[in-house]
Amino acid sequence: MNTTPEQFTRWLDSPEGPNLEFKAASQSYDFEKLARYCVALANESGGQIILGVTDKRPRSVPGTSAFHDPGRTEGDLHRELGHRIPLEEYVHQEKRVLIIHVPARLPGTAWHYRGSFLKRAGEDLVPMDAAELSRLFSEAGPDYSAEPTNASMADLSPEAIAEFRRRWMRKTGNLRLEHLSDEELLRDAELLVDGHPVIAALILFGTHPGLGRHLAQAEIVFEYRSSEASGPAADREEYRQGFFSILDALWTRINLRNDRQSYQQDLFRYDIPTFDEVSIREALLNAVAHRDYRLGGSVFVRQYARRLEIVSPGGFPPGITPENIVDQQNPRNRRLAEALAKAGLVERSGQGLNLMIENAIKHTKPLPDFSGTASHEVRLTMAGTVQNPAFIRYLQRLGDERLARFSTQDYMALDAIQRGAALPPPLQERLPVLIHIGAVESMGRGKSARYFLSREMYEAMGEPGTYTRHKGLDHATNKALLLQHIRTNARLGSPFSDLRQVLPALPDRQIRWIIGQLREEGLVFPVGINRWARWHSDAHTDPPQRQ
Repeated sequence: MNTTPEQFTRWLDSPEGPNLEFKAASQSYDFEKLARYCVALANESGGQIILGVTDKRPRSVPGTSAFHDPGRTEGDLHRELGHRIPLEEYVHQEKRVLIIHVPARLPGTAWHYRGSFLKRAGEDLVPMDAAELSRLFSEAGPDYSAEPTNASMADLSPEAIAEFRRRWMRKTGNLRLEHLSDEELLRDAELLVDGHPVIAALILFGTHPGLGRHLAQAEIVFEYRSSEASGPAADREEYRQGFFSILDALWTRINLRNDRQSYQQDLFRYDIPTFDEVSIREALLNAVAHRDYRLGGSVFVRQYARRLEIVSPGGFPPGITPENIVDQQNPRNRRLAEALAKAGLVERSGQGLNLMIENAIKHTKPLPDFSGTASHEVRLTMAGTVQNPAFIRYLQRLGDERLARFSTQDYMALDAIQRGAALPPPLQERLPVLIHIGAVESMGRGKSARYFLSREMYEAMGEPGTYTRHKGLDHATNKALLLQHIRTNARLGSPFSDLRQVLPALPDRQIRWIIGQLREEGLVFPVGINRWARWHSDAHTDPPQRQ
């Protein structure tokens, strides 16, 4: 986000409203208040919260010291709300202003803070009422998972319901749940209507016969293939039972062929499982929670030696794309998602994919890949091969304290830099934070700037030569090389085109800056002007000393 002076002036002249909020916050501002205002603005189609500006007109700009580490605050907001909310530091008349750019909610969704769906009401924030929420959720059409069925409690597994009860009690600490009957428990969870389970209840607790009668497509088919050859799978199992009955069994089956990759890095040995349990469980959870149960197909889980493929019926929900899936959420099966949240399996929106991405980067595995996804199915590939064990040591060198502050975008930016990949704009916004904490260094400015891991980190990885290659020669060496070239050609002089050949890795403006330093020090002088100038030196002048 790059706010122009013209845009900032328009905001100063505008009244506060559902999409614009000013706070003086000269010294500090409460994080919880900020999170609540973000939720309210998102539910009102997004907008800006501007700290360091008074709310009454004519407005003054005292500036703010609040949230001195915007990158950390952005990460905290993402962890709390499950949405990416960019923070921008803006300077107005030498005063620091913090602009929080809140995106709009997706159609059919509403943001909440710890279960409270908020909106603006004058100067206050108040919860949205049931009618307002119903109107928002209806934008995406009816929730199929909330529809009642002709099934009965006999079609549900008591053991699966008991597991749901245990998880719900553990999350909430509500001991009253222990004394409810199964019918009362499901009624409180809105999974039972007039004595009949809704679709979500069948998905979570259905028995094999019950699903066969009422929802046969609520099935996960597991296959293990030892090679890429077509034909029958080496191992195959069909799981047509409620999700709470099969989650552990499915992971156990995958883990049977889960080898460990061992790597030696200096004195450290790493044993990394090919398939990370947390990531695989999250991927399975997402497939069950977000597939389209109106379609007749099953979820397929195909395990190979070094990758896992999960194919689920139905494309992405409306508004979700591979490009925004990390930051946005639009649950297709809201009643199902709410039940999983009660059980603590879905703590906050977007967490599952974020965990998968972060764990892949921590283990230097390829990122989760949605290639092949179409309107009729979502296809997720999770590769398990460790690619760069040295990078694992680099992350360890950063330390748990710094890593705990990282957002998913921070991890993705580091991963792109270590792979030499281009950074898209959302990841470029994270670079100042990564430079500030010493994880990344830069060379040059503007569009010509290059970014690479810091010297400390390359040394920790045992690759100091790689750092030198990325960084290039130090400033003193560059000065000495230019001066030596100019002295060697002192009789004819050196045009700027020759100086480019001496330091081809540097942009023109940096070469001119070094020449300017040499000139100020009296070591070189031009003959001619502009592009016809040739640079000369007094051969008796001592060369600059290395710093």
